[in-house]
Amino acid sequence: MQVFRGVPEHSAHGCVLTIGNFDGVHRGHQALLAKLVALSRATGLPSAVLTFEPHPREYFTHENRPRRLTSLREKIQLLADQGVDRLYIGRFNARFAALTAEEFVEDVLIRGLCVRHLMIGDDFCFGKGRRGNFSMLQAAGRDTGFTVEAMQTLAHEGERVSSSAVRAALEEGDMPHAARLLGRPYSIRGRVMHGDKIGRTIGFPTANIQLKHRSPPLMGIYTVSVEGLADRPWPGVASVGVRPTINDAGRPTLEVHLFDWDQDCYDAHLKVNFLVKQRDEERYDSLEALTAQIARDAEQARAYFAQNPL
Repeated sequence: MQVFRGVPEHSAHGCVLTIGNFDGVHRGHQALLAKLVALSRATGLPSAVLTFEPHPREYFTHENRPRRLTSLREKIQLLADQGVDRLYIGRFNARFAALTAEEFVEDVLIRGLCVRHLMIGDDFCFGKGRRGNFSMLQAAGRDTGFTVEAMQTLAHEGERVSSSAVRAALEEGDMPHAARLLGRPYSIRGRVMHGDKIGRTIGFPTANIQLKHRSPPLMGIYTVSVEGLADRPWPGVASVGVRPTINDAGRPTLEVHLFDWDQDCYDAHLKVNFLVKQRDEERYDSLEALTAQIARDAEQARAYFAQNPL
């Protein structure tokens, strides 16, 4: 997949395009992207996605902004996995936010991306004041020669599939529900960094994974599987939190204790799949009390894998 930062000023080559934030790339997104790729192959035009950085709601709302399900790097990988040919990452700034709906159609869709077929969600709005909608796109398409198709919201087991629904499942600790909405376990990818190595001193060494999410959509203790170390997923137990017993620094960290793993994994880029939430993070009166609880967490995770081998 080709990745472009920004939208070109002019393109002479047509494309099949969809637009959205695609946070999480859940089942609804996947259904839309599958139709996009199929239409691309049928027409011989490249499939393209236009997404935004930062998320428009992050730009307009400094408080109560949505917790991201995926970092930009994770989203790029997930979109590539769906078979998309091109990804355009539009910088959402004051200039972009000021574009009228008409300017967005002319400058971005027609001149910048040379859209021939446009597929959008049924609730898509665009332009300053969110004045642009599906009807406006249809009219513009008739005038300038591109077609527009609305993708109906996907329901799974009677529930609307959305990024908000995935966030709600994660906040509730319902990992199986989140996995059903995503079509896969929720995961976080990151590079293993050097930590304070306290885990080694208490018998539970951890891989400390760099979090791109300043406000991750989940917190607590989890049974996990880890990809990127071996030729198969590796079992473990993970903590996402601020480590209140150690330093309570306020910045969330992701620490994974890998079962029966004795090799150096610094700088490895890992994917941590969250399978079951065990409990919320807690503060303990002593390092000894924390160590005893970690042992119970590890035992619970091992019992899960005994019944559900990887």
